[in-house]
Amino acid sequence: MQETEIIFSIIILIMSVVVHEVSHGYAALFFGDETARYQGRLTLNPLKHLDLTGSVIVPLLLIISKSGFVFGWAKPVPINPYNFRNRKWAEPIVALAGPLSNISLAIVFGLLIRFGGYLGILSPSFLYIAGYVVIINLVLAIFNLIPIPPLDGSHLLFSALSERYARLKETLRRFGFIFVLIFIIFLWPFLVKYIFYIASLITGQQ
Repeated sequence: MQETEIIFSIIILIMSVVVHEVSHGYAALFFGDETARYQGRLTLNPLKHLDLTGSVIVPLLLIISKSGFVFGWAKPVPINPYNFRNRKWAEPIVALAGPLSNISLAIVFGLLIRFGGYLGILSPSFLYIAGYVVIINLVLAIFNLIPIPPLDGSHLLFSALSERYARLKETLRRFGFIFVLIFIIFLWPFLVKYIFYIASLITGQQ
């Protein structure tokens, strides 16, 4: 990967994780939790969200190592679920807001590639960058939907499980980071090819 591609990939990743986190914050605000607003996190200014390790170092290492996928994270938007109205529905919807924002970005830019390229109204350079937007946002969405803490999918899982599974929840919370590493090493490579397949369905490009 050339230097310009690395730079574009990191910029796209940073802005995508910022959109992801801000979406969590606005969803929480909709259900009555103003914590993110009070702390100035309902902004697309990346400086308010950047995590040096997750937003720069990890994605840079993944790009340089040619691992086949790029992901990262921003500082989580602060959320206080005790402020939620209708907490039963608020928690899973707030958790889902981040991945849905990434899926939406992937679809919008994917359709721009599909129809903009076909009609010849967008430059090849823009279409090339848009391809990175699609892939990176699909990776972020699918990765965050994995039902292992601290990823968003775990909140969806825990909302669906009754209190009978309290011990399972606690085990997942305690060893979540280890489980995520195991998933990345052994299962993620199988998902990558499906992510590229989904991207091709959206963009119409092979």
